[in-house]
Amino acid sequence: MTVEQYRILMDETAIRRALTRIAHEIVEKNKGIDNCLLVGIRTRGIHLAERIAVLIEEIEGNPVEVIDLDITAYRDDRRAKRAERAASESAEVRLRVEDRKVILFDDVLYTGRTIRAAMDAVMDCGRPELIQLGVLVDRGHRELPIRPDYVGKNVPTSRQEQIQVLLSEVDGDDKVTITH
Repeated sequence: MTVEQYRILMDETAIRRALTRIAHEIVEKNKGIDNCLLVGIRTRGIHLAERIAVLIEEIEGNPVEVIDLDITAYRDDRRAKRAERAASESAEVRLRVEDRKVILFDDVLYTGRTIRAAMDAVMDCGRPELIQLGVLVDRGHRELPIRPDYVGKNVPTSRQEQIQVLLSEVDGDDKVTITH
């Protein structure tokens, strides 16, 4: 058995800087935070969204709402019926999405399939004014025509390489690694 080699792409400081930049970009692009809703995709996307919400509040002086999104029933490798998926979302979530600027967050953007599932879930909850996408790492290799609006770091990879995002809320440490 071989020992997998990895290197650190982002440490805690680099992650903090990237999230700070993304927070400023969100405020600038949306001309403030009025009518914005940050939606974090479970598991690590919600923690990134919560961190960015704290940074935006420091910038703007007002809080921005954050909700988490479980896309398990929307994955294209599961065949749940749309009605069953929609029934799993509460009326409260539906009211939060309607006519809002929804900013989705995930840790790594790869094929685009997770984001597609998240957009389906959001659309089943209501009709947002718009949907934007923020990711900590964009590694390329898209299978769907999805492009992020906010990116912490672009990391061109081969399909054999793996990107791992560790966050203190889940993993006890903040870093992004690539395994060769």
